[in-house]
Amino acid sequence: MGGCAGSRRRLSDSEGEETVPEPRLPLLDHQGAHWKNAVGFWLLGLCNNFSYVVMLSAAHDILSHERTSGNQSHVDPGPAPIPHNSSSRFDCNSVSTAAVLLADILPTLVIKLLAPLGLHLLPYSPRVLVSGICAAGSFILVAFSHSVGTSLCGVVLASISSGLGEVTFLSLTAFYPRAVISWWSSGTGGAGLLGALSYLGLTQAGLSPQQTLLSMLGIPALLLASYFLLVTSPEAQDPGGEEEAESSSRQPLIRTEAPELKPGSSSSLSLQERWTVFKGLLWYIVPLVVVYFAEYFINQGLFELLFFRNTSLSHAQQYRWYQMLYQAGVFASRSSLRCCHIRFTWALALLQCLNLAFLLADVWFGFLPSIYFVFLIILYEGLLGGAAYVNTFHNIALETSDEHREFAMAATCISDTLGISLSGLLALPLHDFLCQLS
Repeated sequence: MGGCAGSRRRLSDSEGEETVPEPRLPLLDHQGAHWKNAVGFWLLGLCNNFSYVVMLSAAHDILSHERTSGNQSHVDPGPAPIPHNSSSRFDCNSVSTAAVLLADILPTLVIKLLAPLGLHLLPYSPRVLVSGICAAGSFILVAFSHSVGTSLCGVVLASISSGLGEVTFLSLTAFYPRAVISWWSSGTGGAGLLGALSYLGLTQAGLSPQQTLLSMLGIPALLLASYFLLVTSPEAQDPGGEEEAESSSRQPLIRTEAPELKPGSSSSLSLQERWTVFKGLLWYIVPLVVVYFAEYFINQGLFELLFFRNTSLSHAQQYRWYQMLYQAGVFASRSSLRCCHIRFTWALALLQCLNLAFLLADVWFGFLPSIYFVFLIILYEGLLGGAAYVNTFHNIALETSDEHREFAMAATCISDTLGISLSGLLALPLHDFLCQLS
């Protein structure tokens, strides 16, 4: 009942309003609340990113084939692809999969740019409802679409759902013990793995893509159930806990002499204070932007061009395997925070740029003899990306004061989205240039 009570309280209270804290729970109840929140935030991360991942996994299929009367989707499940540009040494679609990436990320970018300015005025519960409805709408619209344009509108709905949800739930972590950041990050990694694997497995098993997408409508329902029924009321939680010793030994990200306030009071910050906090965050924002630029330039700019003809996998199947292996790496590293902490995320940015340079050289010169080498590199790429994400937010949680933490989490959300958007914009002309090569 604690989750229901907390949800009703969140429905009527905005982030900036303070409520009278409840008495501390007994030890057993406190442990129960801890595990409910851990599982709840893991499921929120899983469900929030699921539709976004599925749309990227289906990107090649969405752009490959127009719907025919005998095929109730854009996807031809047959193993033999039809080359779209016979004059090119690549098997290219007429439009890069980066077009789907942009449809899947630009609405998220707009949401994250506007979020620090006024989203805190809207209570959490309506935001979660909108996110769940948009996720369900994206699956339905793409499943019943008869054109690429309509499918891209469905992808936009998935982007709105994912962007609004990420800003909302990362801000919500300011009300809970910092350990929930690790659970949230692991859940988002799980969304990548399970989303890509479920799309690959169900289409490989013979289900039509329409049936595959419609079978995923339970995910938005699980998102709403996790928030309203599972996650407990934040007022009874202690945001410190076992990590206080580690936090106290770290230098604060933002130095301030203002009296400490409760998490959730970010609406009282002035524009000058927000700008000061944001400048302090740049040490973490910039490398995360670089990491996501490099990895999504690989994913949506090069995956389609890394086509091996000496394998039994069709072009579409190769693309799905690339997506699944990348997401497997992301899931593993986003779940590794308890085993490995990385403070200097610039090193991850450098390694990811080296990955991009290596795979771009292979696209140009074609020196890798087997697709299995690419599989290993893509798995490593996912490990770097996931590690950059979870360690960035963990470091910010440790080094930001309580009164700034909620705003800092929401503001840093822009990092991955900005990097992904820039990569999509550059991947489109690269695709057109390479596909014109004979």
